[in-house]
Amino acid sequence: MTFLTILLIAIVALEHVYFLVLEMFLWTKPKGMKTFGLKSKEFAEETKVLAANQGLYNGFLAAGLIFSIVQKDIILAIFFLICVTIAGIYGSYSTKKIKLFYVQAVPAIIALIVSLI
Repeated sequence: MTFLTILLIAIVALEHVYFLVLEMFLWTKPKGMKTFGLKSKEFAEETKVLAANQGLYNGFLAAGLIFSIVQKDIILAIFFLICVTIAGIYGSYSTKKIKLFYVQAVPAIIALIVSLI
């Protein structure tokens, strides 16, 4: 893996660690509520278990990407980058928020392209 490939994969991994923190620990806090455009504190409290579950999945994506860097395994990195890309596409489509595509899928797509070159 080249330095650029590792850097881009690491950026995507760190992004997903950040998503984990937002969804698992900050969902009911002002930062989490603002980030996700939550309607009310009550709604955030009612959905915090779902958000924590989603955050855990983002953590698994980050862990897979970090593991691929540690192992210097480009095939594993490509697998997890594809998973992130699909998650970003589906998340954007299902929520009707194009910003999700740009924040989650585009960095993974860029890292994927560089990984395949």
